[in-house]
Amino acid sequence: MRLLYHGHSRAAHRFRYGIVVFDLITIAFIIATSFTPDAPWIEYLDVCFGVLILIEFCARLWVSPHPARDFTHFSTWADIVAILSFLAPIVGEGLGFLRVLRTVRLLHTYQLLSNLRVDFPFFRRNEETVVAVINIIVFLFITTGLVYETQHYRNPAIGNYVDALYFTVTTLTTTGFGDITLEGSFGRLIAVSIMIFGVTLFLRLLQTLLRPQKVRYPCPGCGLQRHEVDAVHCKACGEKLNIPDEGRF
Repeated sequence: MRLLYHGHSRAAHRFRYGIVVFDLITIAFIIATSFTPDAPWIEYLDVCFGVLILIEFCARLWVSPHPARDFTHFSTWADIVAILSFLAPIVGEGLGFLRVLRTVRLLHTYQLLSNLRVDFPFFRRNEETVVAVINIIVFLFITTGLVYETQHYRNPAIGNYVDALYFTVTTLTTTGFGDITLEGSFGRLIAVSIMIFGVTLFLRLLQTLLRPQKVRYPCPGCGLQRHEVDAVHCKACGEKLNIPDEGRF
């Protein structure tokens, strides 16, 4: 189990990708059930997802070299909240939007970034852009879930997840059509947060798109990590580089 979580074999890579696929299935389930009324089969699947996440969570803590230190990480508490929210039908009302916090782990666990660098040349060449896009997607999903779960009981304009996503995107892009607004002071605070953090993420994405393309290769002399694609010498110390080129067609 420890080798599957922390190893570098092909089996370990497939195992970690499998857990990421499970995360994506969990996200799809959350979105799909927002369009359907509460039913016993949904509560049953909630419990199944909660048990599976709990098993994976315990296995990850078991193989962790520092289990106590893991509880200082936000992603660990996001998992705990997700587990409680999925198991909530056992004792009553679910915690709703808190389930989306599990998506935070997509970028911060299972050595995902290092695996992607090894397995996908496209990701290696465009890592910063891909990460910036994923950050926006994760932010959209979390804020959309927050808007939906805090508004759909009392706001007739938000009846499903698409309505909440529509409001989030129009607010984040500062388009602001005004056909959907959030009710109450808490709703206005959510809208303000979406605008502030959303603009920041968009600027980050724009920065990565306009920045000259570079490759990640540590200089053997000074350790500089990023260089121009065709660099022969390090611009910081002048050390000769030998950047691997996968070839272009």
